[in-house]
Amino acid sequence: MKARVLFAAVVLTLLMASCATKQGAIDQLEKFSYELRDNSRYYDGDDWEKAGNKFIKIRKQLNKYEFDYTSEEKARIGKLEGQCATYMVKGAKDGVFDKLRNIGSEIEGVLRGILDGMTE
Repeated sequence: MKARVLFAAVVLTLLMASCATKQGAIDQLEKFSYELRDNSRYYDGDDWEKAGNKFIKIRKQLNKYEFDYTSEEKARIGKLEGQCATYMVKGAKDGVFDKLRNIGSEIEGVLRGILDGMTE
């Protein structure tokens, strides 16, 4: 009987930990969208480079749990990514990204995908 309770406790703990990590990635994206909303108008080239790298890092975290998210969570992620992308596109439009020395191809691809999606 003790073994069953211990096993159930371990399984429950593992499930809770994976949910927290899965939810943590969404929380990071939400926090990042607020950060961009509140501060991006003051960003210079270095700030945009850091923001681009941070976005890529968050996307990699989200991708780890891609198949674990519910439809509602995916919708929320999409909305948050859209908000982040809007601020990034505004930065690109204002010529900020032209000043970047080391923009990653990943963030460039994200921006192109967004711009292409807007024209369809």
